[in-house]
Amino acid sequence: MQDNCEEMRINVYSFRYVAFLLVALLLTACGADSGKFKLEGRLRNMNLGEFWVYSTDGALSGFDTIPVRNGRFSYEIELREPATLVVVFPNYSEQPVFAEPGEKVHIKGDATHLKELIIEGTDDNEQMTELRMELNQTTPPDVPKVVGEFIRSHLESPASIYLLQRYFVMSQTPDYQEASKLTKLLIKEQPESGQLILLEKNLKALQGGALKSKLPAFTATDVKGRKVTEKDLKGKVNVVSVWASWSYNSTDMQRRLVNLKKKYGDKLGVVSICVDGGPKDCKQRVERDSVKWSTICDGRMWNTPLLAKFGLADVPANLIADEKGTIVERNLQPQKMEEQIDQLMMKYKVNSLLK
Repeated sequence: MQDNCEEMRINVYSFRYVAFLLVALLLTACGADSGKFKLEGRLRNMNLGEFWVYSTDGALSGFDTIPVRNGRFSYEIELREPATLVVVFPNYSEQPVFAEPGEKVHIKGDATHLKELIIEGTDDNEQMTELRMELNQTTPPDVPKVVGEFIRSHLESPASIYLLQRYFVMSQTPDYQEASKLTKLLIKEQPESGQLILLEKNLKALQGGALKSKLPAFTATDVKGRKVTEKDLKGKVNVVSVWASWSYNSTDMQRRLVNLKKKYGDKLGVVSICVDGGPKDCKQRVERDSVKWSTICDGRMWNTPLLAKFGLADVPANLIADEKGTIVERNLQPQKMEEQIDQLMMKYKVNSLLK
């Protein structure tokens, strides 16, 4: 009898041990995936290709590539905390995706109608999808109002931080006053957000570069290791441009500046800021495109101090100043920028003949 009891105790202990191991294995398996975020989807009317993805809050260093096969794609990233990813499509349009550790998001739609993409899987992405559908039916003058209402109704959402920067700070017509008001509201709800704290700190500086103001003094190092200051801008017309390799409009702007520089030589002063994450890749691009002026790329992307110095927060972006360093135009589209530079050069030529 005693032997039987002892055997039963051994069996119970063995069972408990095996159960403990199974639970531990399950917890380990769950833990292995708990820090992963997965993005997957399918697009109609697209067979092969690739997307690019970057992060606005440091979750990625530089860019990753998402391959597309038979219209399907899948991407995983290790995360310790929520992050905002931005997917760049082949037509250079962008779509934010709000990532969370352990979550999965699905994208579906038509590659020929990217504005109508459906993103499902988390509340933030589904709310953003609903907003995009509303904005598709909104007239451009009313867009800031609709976006502002969304932000005020979703102060806890990372989507609101993205929208604040996209529509009130990184817009071609930024509204820094409204951005400041919205930032204060968001910080009350998200007091530990590093993005918001930094944005609040920089908003005053972003108001630099206003029309009729002077170009600010600056010192930087370009991708070839040369020191660059405001003294490098000493033409009859001067341009500060912001570009990125993933933005078609900004690379178009750079191509136009290359042609204008050939046309006007030293009469046109140019300094460029590249917001790519890889300075080495930027240097190769600059050399390949025969860019003769200084290009600054420190790998800090949107945290590059020069952006705040010039009050520039978009891609493409630009400031045009006269020979005295007075800003006469800002944030022109590439073709308008080229036309404006030609007009200013003609004006200076006529004035010099009349003297």
